[in-house]
Amino acid sequence: MSEPLNSKPNPGEQVSDQSSRRPILLIALSVVIAAEAALATGVTVWLVVELLTATPDSFASAVVILLLAAGLACALWAMVVGLLRTQSWVRGAALTWQLLQIAVAIGCFQGVFAVPSLGWALLAPAVVAILLLLSPPVVAATRRLS
Repeated sequence: MSEPLNSKPNPGEQVSDQSSRRPILLIALSVVIAAEAALATGVTVWLVVELLTATPDSFASAVVILLLAAGLACALWAMVVGLLRTQSWVRGAALTWQLLQIAVAIGCFQGVFAVPSLGWALLAPAVVAILLLLSPPVVAATRRLS
């Protein structure tokens, strides 16, 4: 006798449905954004140490920069969790962050205080993340089905 079409698997039973698997490109995008989040977290920790050990020219400015870095780190970690849960809001947030990162990277290539190596370090993952964000498997996995 065959199983009914609307039967649910037992709690201990493995589900082999292909739709429940995350595409490899989504996992790759999660890794790229997790690396950015880890670096943002590291910068936040470094800013806390600097604030506690050095005397800033402007304490208020130092605190605001610290809060911005902490907020960025939290937002990036939230994007990683959202990607792993295949939530649709992540695409817009991640694309916005990558475009801002590209703008900063372009600034690193020009001007009196140009640091091209930092520009490439910012530009490369941003371009990779955008390509992954726009790939059909990632878009399909994070599409909102109402």
